[in-house]
Parts: sequence; C-alpha cells; structure tokens
Amino acid sequence: MTTWDEELLPATRRALTHRIAVAQAEGRAPSLVAAVVRGGRAVWHGARSSVDGHGPDEDVQYRIGSITKTFTAVLVLRLRDEGVLDLGEPLEKHLPGTGAGEATIAELLAHTAGLAAESPAPWWERTPGSLRPELSDVLGEKPPLHPAGRRHHYSNPGYTLLGALVEELRGAPWEQVLRDEVLEPLGLHRTTAQPEAPHAGGWAVHPWADALLPEPLEDLGRMAPAGQLWSTTGDLARFAAFLVQGDDRVLSAESVREMRTPAAPAEPADVVDGATYGLGLQIQHRDGRLLAGHSGSLPGFLANLTFSVVDDVAAVALANCTSGPLLGAVGADLVRIVAEAEPRIPEPWRPLREVDPAVLELAGPWYWGTHPFALRVRADGLLTLGPLTGGGRRARFRPNGDGGWTGLEGYYAGELLEAVRRADGTVSHLDLGSFVFTRQPYDADAPVPGGVDVEGWRGIAQP
Repeated sequence: MTTWDEELLPATRRALTHRIAVAQAEGRAPSLVAAVVRGGRAVWHGARSSVDGHGPDEDVQYRIGSITKTFTAVLVLRLRDEGVLDLGEPLEKHLPGTGAGEATIAELLAHTAGLAAESPAPWWERTPGSLRPELSDVLGEKPPLHPAGRRHHYSNPGYTLLGALVEELRGAPWEQVLRDEVLEPLGLHRTTAQPEAPHAGGWAVHPWADALLPEPLEDLGRMAPAGQLWSTTGDLARFAAFLVQGDDRVLSAESVREMRTPAAPAEPADVVDGATYGLGLQIQHRDGRLLAGHSGSLPGFLANLTFSVVDDVAAVALANCTSGPLLGAVGADLVRIVAEAEPRIPEPWRPLREVDPAVLELAGPWYWGTHPFALRVRADGLLTLGPLTGGGRRARFRPNGDGGWTGLEGYYAGELLEAVRRADGTVSHLDLGSFVFTRQPYDADAPVPGGVDVEGWRGIAQP
C-alpha cells in the first residue's frame, strides 16, 4: 500500500474547503458536510452550516438514501461468496411467488431486471412504509416494464426484492443481518436504520425564496433495503475505504472489484456522460478519471460517495436539503482536487522473488499476424500482454497452476493463454483464445491459421 504523508497540504485543504463552501452557498443547503479518504483513512473533514457556530462534525448523522443499496449489494455478494446462491440464478429459485422471479439476482443488482423505478402510489419516500406491508404492495400488479437483461432501468423495488432475499436466506431481518455482517465488522457504529442523535433534520428549501420547510422522516418499511439508512461522514469514509480495498471479514478485494465492474448496458444519455452501473455501484468517467460510488436522496437529504481506485482517493458529501447542491459534482471535484494537487506516489519497483525459467522464456515481443505485442512478467506473478505501439487489446493474465493463464480484463477477460511447445520442449507459439502469437510476423515454422505463403516476404517488382 502507498505510504502517504499524514496530512494534506494546506493549499489542498483550502481548495477542498472552498469547494464545499461554494456548494453550500450556491446550493442553499442548511448544512453540508464532507470528508476525503486517502490511503484507507480519512484525511480531511469539512462542514458548512447556515447556523453560526454550529458546524456539524463527522459524527452527525444524515440520511443517505440510495447509498443504502450498496450496503444491500454487499450482503448479496456475501451470500454468493459463501455458495448460498449464484448471481445467474433466477430470483424465483430462492424467493418464489414475487411475480418478478424470472429476473436473475445479477440483473436485480445491476438494475437490468426490467422492473419499475418506483412502487405504486402514493410516493413511497414521503409516506409510511406501513402502507406497503407486502412485496406485492411494493411491486404492483405488473412488475416488469421491460424485458429482463435488455436495458438499465433503475429500480427501487428491485432492491426491496434483494433485501427480502437476504432475509429469506439468512432467516433474520435485513437490518439485523446488515448490522451483524457489515456494520459491526467494519466499525460503522453510527450507521443505523433509524436516526440516532446527533442527527440533522431534513429540510426543503423554497425554489424562489430563502425559506425552509421541514420534510417528513418516514420509516420506509419494506423499501428499507433501497434507501433507509442514516450515516455520518466518518462512517462512510470507512465504508469508502472498504469499497476500494475490500476486507476479508466482509468481502474480499476481488468481490468489491466485481461490484465496481460494469454490469449494465448504458442508456443513450449515459453513454454521453460516460456512466454505467456495476453490482450496487454507479460507475462513470469524469475529467479523464474512472470513478465509482453511489448517490442518494430522500426528501430532506442528499448524499454522495465517490472514489477513484487508481488515485486511492475517496470523497463523501452529505447535505440536509431535498434539492440544491449537486453532490455528485462535489464528490468528483473533491477527489480530483486531491488527486491533482497531491498525486499518488507509486510503490517502489521490486523484482521477482523467484524467477521461473519456463515463464521468463515467454517474455518479450510476439506478433499477432503483423501486429507487434509485448509480454511482460510482473513481480506480482501476473503476465501482461499489450501492443508495443498505439492502442489495442491489452490485459493482465493470472496463472492457473497448470501452465496456462487466464485473462483478467478487457477483450481477453476469461480467455485462456497457453504456450504451445514443440516435441523438443521449445516454444512454438502462444495460443490466446484461438489467436496464434508468433516470435516473428507470420512465422512459417508456427501453425499460423491459413498457412504462410511458401515464397515468404517480398517486395513489389518494378516494371
């Protein structure tokens, strides 16, 4: 892990304070709190308030709305990792009779199950959850609006189903399972389903006057797994660090990486914005930076959690107003300010501990047809293969233990890379998902598909 300086530079801290001050003033938020995480710990906290001398700190709760969905997704991934379910299984296998059981668990996580965005009227965010005591009350008479798996259509009822799935398989209420399996292990003692003092009150700000109206604070009941939670910048900073690094007590680094891997087709408007969705996490490209996280809103509250894995920086921003400050932009800007002002210091280069001659033999240039590629052997035990010049397909490969390697990303994700040897043990070529890579372009001594012209390379005869 990168060794960071203990504190941010004064100029960086001032730029962060300026950003949230502008957001609170221009967004007319009664209060706005924020935190920045670097190297796995909170390194800055800021607050702006309309009440003099009453700046909320990192222990004050705000309602976090749909960031709750990320917590629910963690619970579902835990069940998958334990072998209790498979993400490709239909919901009906584990939770029958919902009317939406043909959708797979993965589709529900990625909002591609085709379900409606909201529950039937009245508006669930401003009415008691007791009005919707059963799943049928949440889903309505005809749950699917679109064919499952065809498009990303954000669905709050979809995450209600996932919460019910957790309850069914764990035999305990969603809130209790969340407390036992996620909140307590990660030390998120100020994240709760019901507000606990000190907490902010939720307000609506008049669009044309500097006046306030209190918003109702409803218990969402069955809809709780989609948006019930209250939390603090202190707790969400720790949760953000978990989403970057993983924690084997809750979810491995590999599983949280899967959460932030795109799993849903982008809508046309999202393509322009460079946004998509993983498994419980929103993903976007912004200012040349890949960001993941989640936004949240309920009447009286706005929330955002944003992080960049490459920069090892995360940001949390919370406000107690129904609309106003654009916290998605605030979170992205807080990450950008730190990443640009104090860029991540790379880990020291270190050589391999042991050199395997059979693997080292594969290093160097290879040709796919006439395209030159380079294969490198890394100190972490992986191989990388990518074009020597310009853009093109590149990937890392992990060893399978049998002499083969499996691609980890991009076009070659899941594809098998093998070194094919001749009878005398020398390497003839690389086979990558049926593509033949040779030491020379169109090497006549390798089994190049379609064969190689027997006359070999030549020039063009001049008349």
